Amino acid sequence: MRTLKFLLQKEFRQIFRDPSIIRLIFIMPVIQLIILPWAADYEMKNIQLSVVDHDHSDYSRKLVSKITSSGYFILNDYAASFNQSFAEIEKDHSDIILEIPASFEKDLVKESEAKLFIAGNAINGVKANLGSVYLRTIIQDFNQSVRLEWIQIPRFSPETQIEVSTSNWYNPLMNYKYFMVPGILVILLTMVGSNLTAMNIVKEKEIGTIEQINVTPIKKYHFILGKLIPFWILGLVVLTLGFIIARVVYGIVPLGSFITIYVFAAVYLLAVLGLGLLVSTYATTQQQAMLISFFIMMICILLGGLYTSIDSMPVWAQWITKFNPVSYFIDVMRMVVLKGSTLADIKYQLLVMSGFAIVLNGWAVFSYRKRS
Repeated sequence: MRTLKFLLQKEFRQIFRDPSIIRLIFIMPVIQLIILPWAADYEMKNIQLSVVDHDHSDYSRKLVSKITSSGYFILNDYAASFNQSFAEIEKDHSDIILEIPASFEKDLVKESEAKLFIAGNAINGVKANLGSVYLRTIIQDFNQSVRLEWIQIPRFSPETQIEVSTSNWYNPLMNYKYFMVPGILVILLTMVGSNLTAMNIVKEKEIGTIEQINVTPIKKYHFILGKLIPFWILGLVVLTLGFIIARVVYGIVPLGSFITIYVFAAVYLLAVLGLGLLVSTYATTQQQAMLISFFIMMICILLGGLYTSIDSMPVWAQWITKFNPVSYFIDVMRMVVLKGSTLADIKYQLLVMSGFAIVLNGWAVFSYRKRS
């Protein structure tokens, strides 16, 4: 225990002696957690719209007015031909073209049906897809309002009517910050922990102090614990700062217990820090360790379920997420923060994360070789 105590004192002194590490641990996550949730917005606005109106009727003007007043679309171009609007697409001035045929009002009144053409700039696939969905929804709403104008409802309507009521559980207003902020906090915690530990042992190799440690009777697991525990404590401090920012800036208070989150976070940090130490034992330079850590973190983040639902991924990608610690912590954070889940509800994720922690740290101890 005395050996471990001296190692911990040495590590803490090295950490707090370097101002860049302090900025990396504390200032960077705070700034990113304040900025990223405002930028990572699932809601599309300011979609540039080009309208080709061949009809120039009252109904076509009402439709265009309804679309532009929705707050999602900006009328960029009111063109006379499709080719003219397509030129705006080619210049990236427009995102979507809505073409209204010459017989729009006539078909709508006499035939009770009309056709519209929507063309999207799919270079930005997300914007084109969501913009088209928004546009179809507005058109359907316009269609419904027109039908209500024409239909003379009798005292006792012979038509069957189905009324649908919806309710969004756990996030009634569908506020994207409520499920993005917990996920972004997990990502920041993972990046800080894995990157710093990945470069820790390698730094000892580069400055030559690793040779002095190797000739001492320090056991391998003491050495790994001495590298792991300081960043484990600092990781919990970063998590605490993240919850303070979430409360002050976004008004997010977990429905579940903080104890549940911190118990899982403690085990999660052991797994992530063990992964970083494992990389550090194999890498020979800090640059190499940083690149390997960045490569692993990119895969973990993109397949973590933060930006894309895991259920919508291909089967092979879903299997990869089963070996991704980030996906489990994002799932747990959302369950506890939004749903109020308890330790009993996350026992499966906790068991899997404990397995990750044991395997990765055991592997790090085994792969570290003391050389005289």
